[in-house]
Amino acid sequence: MTTLRIAGGQVLRPDATVERADVVVDAASGDIAAVGDPDDVPAADETLDAADSLVMPGLVNAHTHAAMTLLRGYADDKELDAWLQEDIWPVEAELTPEDVRAGTDLGLLEMIRSGTTAFADMYFHEEEVVDAVEDAGLRARLGYGVVTVGKDEDGARGDCEESLRVAREFDGAADGRVKTAFMPHSLTTVGEEYLREYVAEAREEGVPLHYHANETADEVDPIVEERGERPLEYARDLDMTGESDFVAHGVHVDATEIDLLAETGTAVVHCPASNMKLASGTAPVQAMLDAGVTVGLGTDGAASNNDLDVFDEMRDAAMVGKLAADDASAVPDEAVVRMATAGGAAALGFDSGRIEEGANADLAVVDLDAAHLTPRHDLVSHLVYAARGSDVRHTICDGAVLMRDREVLTLDAEAVRDRAEERAAAAVERVE
Repeated sequence: MTTLRIAGGQVLRPDATVERADVVVDAASGDIAAVGDPDDVPAADETLDAADSLVMPGLVNAHTHAAMTLLRGYADDKELDAWLQEDIWPVEAELTPEDVRAGTDLGLLEMIRSGTTAFADMYFHEEEVVDAVEDAGLRARLGYGVVTVGKDEDGARGDCEESLRVAREFDGAADGRVKTAFMPHSLTTVGEEYLREYVAEAREEGVPLHYHANETADEVDPIVEERGERPLEYARDLDMTGESDFVAHGVHVDATEIDLLAETGTAVVHCPASNMKLASGTAPVQAMLDAGVTVGLGTDGAASNNDLDVFDEMRDAAMVGKLAADDASAVPDEAVVRMATAGGAAALGFDSGRIEEGANADLAVVDLDAAHLTPRHDLVSHLVYAARGSDVRHTICDGAVLMRDREVLTLDAEAVRDRAEERAAAAVERVE
């Protein structure tokens, strides 16, 4: 087997302790072969220098819309509904497959450079996203986003059928690095009749679900008024809550819904920056963690964030989590790191997010030689409160080095940026 040794650094272990250790990766299987004292682990065919660095699990961006990098900074400082209807959806209607590929490549470049090794994407023209993931070397849970409001029956059914087709056709693509899901956009943007029919079909085929839930009060109130039950109770009635499923946001959940999430094993992806920017609210993350809910972190799209740096998201999650709980000890650093690694991996169904033998070799090596990471009282604290995506030195996914010493090896960074700039300008010009 071809092996890679990440040598000379400190390693973040699953129990949040940090120790001097080397990591040996089996590049053929894409798994971690050994972790331990440099004198005890086996020799390797290749060495990656991690001196003066911290080796941590690769970050997991568990909810995003990667191609929305094309709309970064296009429309800001508006409430969610107006932002979507007046600005975002009109441009998205003009996006071509080539646009989506360009925007996705830009998003993957940004994620690799900031230590993200896995992500979940809900968008359209997903064939382009699959190809981009395969070429860039990342790991992803992908799906076509279904919206039926404002569409006739043929259009609505076409969306649902396309989401199931993508889930069937591309699961296991990119040598197994791609997994899929049926992705209705939300409980208020997809009609009940379509949810009942197509969720049942997804269940028959063992396809998991991902959707937005309880992001704003405007998503909650209509369901409560019409049905007399909370949105996630409605989702449970539709068989949309299960151990393989994960929802985005979960801002406006009550105690009953938190218990429901814990009982059903449905994961929640917390997107603090997007929720703050769109004034959606503050999610009760500590209450979810206390109840045993699996919580991951996501950036949402770059149009509502405006970056895909999960280090930023960790800091935001810790800060806003304390405000939401009115408790400075809430959502502590160790919990946030778990959310950004093992929690997101569990939500997406990947055997990663931890550094131990047999786990996926998805790793980020953080350079500690920076003023803002000095002194080194507590490296876990530094990851949450001080580190930046630009501190990542190497990124490894599935045993392959995607970035070495800040140089991305799987993408031509300059060409990706130029193409995205051109495509974004052309798309906006078409709609305007």
